[in-house]
Amino acid sequence: MDITQLLSNPYVKSIIIFAIFVVIAKLVGFIVKKILGKFVKKTKTKFDDILLGRADPVITFTIILLAARYVINKLDIMNILISRIIDSFIALIITYFAIILLDAIINVWARHWAKKSQSSVDTIIPLIHQFSKMMILLLGIFIILSEVWEKDLTGFFAGLGIAGIIIGFALKDSFSNIFGGISIILDKNYKVGDRIKVESGDTGIVYDISLRSTRIKNWDNELIIIPNGKMANSKIHNYVQPDVKARSVIEFGVAYGSDINKVKDVVLNTVKKIENVLEEPAPSVIFSEANDFSLDFKARFWVDDVSKRFKASEQARCMIHEALLKAGIKIPFPTRTIYMKK
Repeated sequence: MDITQLLSNPYVKSIIIFAIFVVIAKLVGFIVKKILGKFVKKTKTKFDDILLGRADPVITFTIILLAARYVINKLDIMNILISRIIDSFIALIITYFAIILLDAIINVWARHWAKKSQSSVDTIIPLIHQFSKMMILLLGIFIILSEVWEKDLTGFFAGLGIAGIIIGFALKDSFSNIFGGISIILDKNYKVGDRIKVESGDTGIVYDISLRSTRIKNWDNELIIIPNGKMANSKIHNYVQPDVKARSVIEFGVAYGSDINKVKDVVLNTVKKIENVLEEPAPSVIFSEANDFSLDFKARFWVDDVSKRFKASEQARCMIHEALLKAGIKIPFPTRTIYMKK
């Protein structure tokens, strides 16, 4: 058999055509990756870089599948089954391309939004990625089954709706925690590193924020895990927002008969000597109440960082006690005077 007869064989011609398409696919992939890559790197946006890096295999496999469809059609061996299988693969590749396209859009959007709003929106990006992938994949499968395989999916979606209602009730708490986590992240009520107090009384530093729970490390170095559903509906004291300054209030009492103005002067001068106490807002001492056995006062002052408040408060108690004793001002203890009638 000479070369002319060999080339006239339809199967050989089909193989040659298919090989040419494969070469074209590889050539297109090379052009996209190498040549267009140089132009893409010069642009300011990262969207085209991400898209180009993932588009190469999509283009290659799409051309190869189209070539296979063309060759099979030329050989007159195309039937409904083979056509549907090839069309299904093409639809899956298009679905995959739609997923990576949306992924690139989400990545660029998240980076832009986080920079613009100074938020931790990137924390929920994995959830957005997974949800978008699932929705596009389900849409792709729906198109393949309904359009390519011509299946009636009315009954399937009716059953899926009932199943969704049942699953929704079963996972009600999980969904509440997830959406609570999203609202916490977007509202920026607190972030990792903040010192907070929860309505339940738990106090500590925010250790981690996930989609389902918030972890707080308390002052005993214990990790408290609270579901985000509860955190989203709780009253939260954030000690570092809007800034890290904090006020400390020291309550003390002196004996009846003490000179109130002298007490104020002694304590105020003492408070001003405490380390890390701010001049503005200025410290103050007020006479708050005449108690059963003492005259009660409050010394109020601000520190530059809430993390220093505990140490400053402890130092203030010690110094106020010593200053009062040194000034001859008596510090009473609980007493009760009884008058007996004969």
